[in-house]
Amino acid sequence: QVQLVESGGGLVQSGGSLRLSCAASGSVFSINTMGWYRQAPGKQRELVATIHSGGSTNYADSVKGRFTISRDNGKNTVYLRMNSLKPEDTAVYYCNLFVNTYGSNYWGQGTQVTVSS
Repeated sequence: QVQLVESGGGLVQSGGSLRLSCAASGSVFSINTMGWYRQAPGKQRELVATIHSGGSTNYADSVKGRFTISRDNGKNTVYLRMNSLKPEDTAVYYCNLFVNTYGSNYWGQGTQVTVSS
């Protein structure tokens, strides 16, 4: 089993910055994709950004140029640096780990990000 523990959410003013972290533990297969998704009240969960263990990244159009995803493979940890935050970025942010080889999908418990205007 794999456990994902997120940290770094909180309340920030519009234009501010936050960094989210997510540490994976347990039986973590080395080749995987880690990422962040978010869900705002009344909306479906949506992709924010993903990063493969090989380094390739993918971003939602709404966060390109403002958010940066990175990872430390040795620590099985993924980070999301969020700059120029907007009120519409307010959501619960969920960490995700997907093991392509086995089709295994894991989620963290979520961390709240609130951006005030």
